[in-house]
Amino acid sequence: MPPDDAPPHDEEKTRPPAVATRYDSLAALYQAIPQLAEVTQQRPRPDEDALDYLMRLRQSTTPEEAITVTAFAIQPKLAIWWGHECLRNMPDALTPLDRQMMELVASWIGRPDTALRHHVMREALFASAKSPGVHLALAVGWSGGSIAPNDPAPVHPSRAPRAINTSILSCLARADLSRRPIFLARFIDMAESLFKVY
Repeated sequence: MPPDDAPPHDEEKTRPPAVATRYDSLAALYQAIPQLAEVTQQRPRPDEDALDYLMRLRQSTTPEEAITVTAFAIQPKLAIWWGHECLRNMPDALTPLDRQMMELVASWIGRPDTALRHHVMREALFASAKSPGVHLALAVGWSGGSIAPNDPAPVHPSRAPRAINTSILSCLARADLSRRPIFLARFIDMAESLFKVY
């Protein structure tokens, strides 16, 4: 079930417009979270909007960067939902541990309270492997607010996007080589809809 800020279905067209991105421009995104430049080769051009940039990345020799930019650019809760949907589209690549973590992530998406976020984070930190589902659960823990009940320190804004990016790309790496472009195209299609004002 998508979060409250996910794009509406046709029957919900009366909702007020909302913006899914964290910043008003790509320049502001790269300035606010300079770690994005460390994990992408391409840079946005002056006055290039997010959708044009995503399309250029999609057609480049490193189309995976469209996944990376989306993980950083979209509001954390919505980006985590998108990551969950990407993984859900690859059921054959998921382990029992991934499925267990994804259930926790889905619970938090439906009820994003602090106690549940801390619980998901704890389960991910003590998981037996750092799999795609575990990385997505870590993103929940790093999505905002305190990192733990007894630790009021704020989380760096690059941590959740890095975990979402790792989650999706590591799951994609599990797919048969011939099927990876199909999954990647599907994930970018979903990403494009998030950049639109709805």
